[in-house]
Amino acid sequence: MTVGRFRQFVAAWDGGSGYAPLPGSGKHAHLNGGLGLEEIQADGGTLYESGWNAADDTNIAPTDANLACYGGTFATWTPSPAGQENLPINCVNWFEAFAFCIWDGGFLPSEAEWGYAAAGGGEQREYPWGSTPPGTQNQRAIYGCYYPGGADGGLPSCMGVTNLAAVGTAPAGTGAWGQLDLAGDVFQWIADYYAPTYPNPCTDCAALLPTTYRVVRGGSYNLDSSWLGSSFRAWNVPSGPMTTDGASRIDGLGFRCARTP
Repeated sequence: MTVGRFRQFVAAWDGGSGYAPLPGSGKHAHLNGGLGLEEIQADGGTLYESGWNAADDTNIAPTDANLACYGGTFATWTPSPAGQENLPINCVNWFEAFAFCIWDGGFLPSEAEWGYAAAGGGEQREYPWGSTPPGTQNQRAIYGCYYPGGADGGLPSCMGVTNLAAVGTAPAGTGAWGQLDLAGDVFQWIADYYAPTYPNPCTDCAALLPTTYRVVRGGSYNLDSSWLGSSFRAWNVPSGPMTTDGASRIDGLGFRCARTP
């Protein structure tokens, strides 16, 4: 999701006096007879996604200060439109990503959905584009601080927001169904809570039992290629200030939305 598109959501939110999602919205309502994603419990019961919780309205706070994480040096947001509108928005927490997707007519993808797209379904691709290594010229993914200098850059030379690329900069990294930037530039928030293993069995499923963390997928502009694989999983705290044990607002994390097929 770009800075420019996210700016429209911030305007609709209007400092907390405007838009907030309707309770229960944001579910994968086209699945399981409208109940959405499911998780089969150990006792044989079934848990379905709850959608937006009104108590989380206060977790939506995309202010200039909050979107300037780490002092703004690595933040893509600017208080007014500037030259970064086509960069991926970063420094957003999970609730803001979810709320945006609801406002925009979609929902956050489940980990199963994101993984299926990245792996090309049954093709089981190593990377979203296939098995070819990502390279160092920004042709398949923005990672390792190679952008914009290519092989002349590289870790540990990240200088700031200049090392993030506009959405769609690496067209050779396109996934099986046309999705861009499934790997690199910024990680992406996922709907699921983080669990050590995938739910099994899994049909239209997600990890729905609350844990401390939410899943993030996709790798980042400032990390090496080992984070770009279609099967690589990571996590982050969904909301809260920067602390020694985690932060929801980080420069290497943004999001994308999914929609009803």
